[in-house]
Amino acid sequence: MADARHYLKIEGQFEMVRGNITDPSIAYETWGTLSEVADNAVLIFTGLSPSAHAASSTTDPSTGWWEDMVGPSKPIDTNRYFVICINSLGSCFGSTGPASINSETGDKYRLDFPVLCLEDIARTGQRVIEKLGIDVLHSVVGSSMGGMTALAFTLLFPGKARRLLSASSAARSEPFSIALRSLQRELIRKDAGWKDGLYEDGAPPATGMLMARKLGMITYRSAKEWEQRFGRERATDDISSGKSGPFGIDFEIESYLEAHGKSFINAFDANCYLYLSRAMDLFDASDHGGSIATALSRTGLESALVIGVKTDFLFPPHQQEELAAGLKAGNVDVEFQLLDSLQGHDSFLIDMDRFRPVISAYF
Repeated sequence: MADARHYLKIEGQFEMVRGNITDPSIAYETWGTLSEVADNAVLIFTGLSPSAHAASSTTDPSTGWWEDMVGPSKPIDTNRYFVICINSLGSCFGSTGPASINSETGDKYRLDFPVLCLEDIARTGQRVIEKLGIDVLHSVVGSSMGGMTALAFTLLFPGKARRLLSASSAARSEPFSIALRSLQRELIRKDAGWKDGLYEDGAPPATGMLMARKLGMITYRSAKEWEQRFGRERATDDISSGKSGPFGIDFEIESYLEAHGKSFINAFDANCYLYLSRAMDLFDASDHGGSIATALSRTGLESALVIGVKTDFLFPPHQQEELAAGLKAGNVDVEFQLLDSLQGHDSFLIDMDRFRPVISAYF
């Protein structure tokens, strides 16, 4: 199969953890060639906001969100591996979600979309590899929310992946990160423009999305990076930002957050954001065995690479250590790497000088 963008339509009822939907579609992209015995497939689950476009391809030459990691002669080498990246169920980049048309009503799902769980996304990954004729994956890969989904995949389908790469993720969310995401969701829902999820195309809850994204950007990076990158530099674009006045933008860090927040307003559907954010909070590996330790003993994995970052306070190092120790106790050959990246939770997207060598060595 050549590099391309694809869609899988799941005929009939798709059973979810907390409901079901009819005839959902899953968008995914592929790179490389599947071997004759179908033993070189790598399945990537994404974080909350990316599409399936992890890397450029012949059909879409635009830069992917993990361009430095996936491709010919890169750490996940598409000369050797057949790589699949799926857009999450519930997202707004091709897969069925709250912004999609409900075939039974002819209107958007909006809040009629069932409660979304990461297990539902993992099950769509299994449907995709079944369609492609893949019985067992060489590796399942994920970072942040994608790492939780990749773990869910191994818990739902033990032995269907030989290896796991989990970066900046965890076996479940802790109260601190749940509280942060809860506040992000509340900011959106308290925006009058949200209209109980009934906002029209082109008229999203802009202020809520702006504030939620700003808060998100603060949690994705580290205080050390802010200090080195911005310090107390004064902003120079306060007038063009529309935030001038007695309480306008004074500092460059404020200008940076304003720009990122504005760019997100129309780039991601608000209801999809709410559903995916809550799915992260709902995931708990202990649901698959009564305890995290029991669950992690049942993955059927041969090996795993667990990567954490010292400055990540959204998924802090002790969560990576817990995941690595639990898998090791389940007789998985585990490598644990704690990196000294400055960029906090987002390091897996940015600090390629540290992430590339570790992932390249594992593959």
